Amino acid sequence: MQIPHFPEAHHPLIKSLFHHSDQELLTLFQQNPDAGRYFTAIFCRYNPIVYTLIRHSARSPVQADYLFALTWRHIYYELGGLDLNSTQFAKDGLTVQNWLINMTAYCINEIQLPPTEAIHYSLKATSPPLWCYVEQALDQLPAILRLMVLMAQTFHWSETRIAAYLQAEGEAITPSEVVNLLQEGYRALEEKLPTDIRTIYLGENFLQPGAA
Repeated sequence: MQIPHFPEAHHPLIKSLFHHSDQELLTLFQQNPDAGRYFTAIFCRYNPIVYTLIRHSARSPVQADYLFALTWRHIYYELGGLDLNSTQFAKDGLTVQNWLINMTAYCINEIQLPPTEAIHYSLKATSPPLWCYVEQALDQLPAILRLMVLMAQTFHWSETRIAAYLQAEGEAITPSEVVNLLQEGYRALEEKLPTDIRTIYLGENFLQPGAA
């Protein structure tokens, strides 16, 4: 089994955090909600363990990659309220690594995966930290822009097909208007991403197919 390679681990912003302990990274993550580097650093430190556990339990590589991303999304939201100084943590003698293993086991047992052919996520196209922050940014877009971005990026629909769908839903939008609105949606989405996430991941390849 080959562990996926994540280039962000070699980015200077991430490498500069390698000397921090798990506790320090967690504290920095919780204290800086507008920054994405701290979660990304935790991901880079522990993704091999998480992936190894998941790959042994999934039926196919595609399902394994998708469950891997879903697990990190679950971890992302749970980390915000994690307290290593709590009585429960002290009583159980838990560490961040043990907690991540427990969260991974929970996701393996609880998440119902769709059939392989229904999965549109690509691990090679979108690393889990970027996916988490893109999803968070998507939630902040107006509903019509969010829907069009998802149609274009996740399902690879053409502007004509998007316009036809929206017209059937009562929206008087032409294909040319879809083009303009999509560009507006991409700009708004990029602006809502943490600055360091844009620095680490995006470059000239923002929102290539499979990124949403």
